[in-house]
Amino acid sequence: METYYYSQFNHAVVHVALFDDVTNAAAIRSRIVQAARNLSVDGNTEREAVNFAFIDARLISSTLHLQTAIYQALLAEAQGQLRTKTVHSEILWALNPTNNITEAIRRYGVSDGLTTLIVVRVDVSNTPDIQRCMCDIIQGCMVPFQALGQMTDWSIIKKHYKLDSESALKEVQGNMDRERFIINNIVVSSVAMKNVMA
Repeated sequence: METYYYSQFNHAVVHVALFDDVTNAAAIRSRIVQAARNLSVDGNTEREAVNFAFIDARLISSTLHLQTAIYQALLAEAQGQLRTKTVHSEILWALNPTNNITEAIRRYGVSDGLTTLIVVRVDVSNTPDIQRCMCDIIQGCMVPFQALGQMTDWSIIKKHYKLDSESALKEVQGNMDRERFIINNIVVSSVAMKNVMA
């Protein structure tokens, strides 16, 4: 698990973990939906238990891509300009190339067959046992972030960002390292500019 500190945003602390071999994605998704629908006191407890951003790791091109989305969500929250209900769903919205919130959650959030997952918790204090809370929810192996490169599905990223006709990619066709570098630059730039363009 990695932890980032953002003193400029009310001393926000962001915990990020990468999971592989996840076996209970459908149960996590169901739990999130049920927590959102339950308006009782039990619902508040359950919403707090799943108060994370659950992100499909295949769609993240680099740690910079993820950190840029987190930063944009924190900035929107600090400015009182969240487009979604929470800072965690705002991270998903920032990752998506369109402004459709439902599409962002469907594409970048947890889906039933998911086996790789990034879990993000934004907090204003260094809450103890965040890692244990993550592991209580997710049945899978927490792995170092260096493993993200093997999980990324570049073809899906190209499809979501509509990069198949991108001239810069056509020029380096066949050179996978260069192509991935260019895709990552385009994706990170898109996330960074989304709040300005929206």
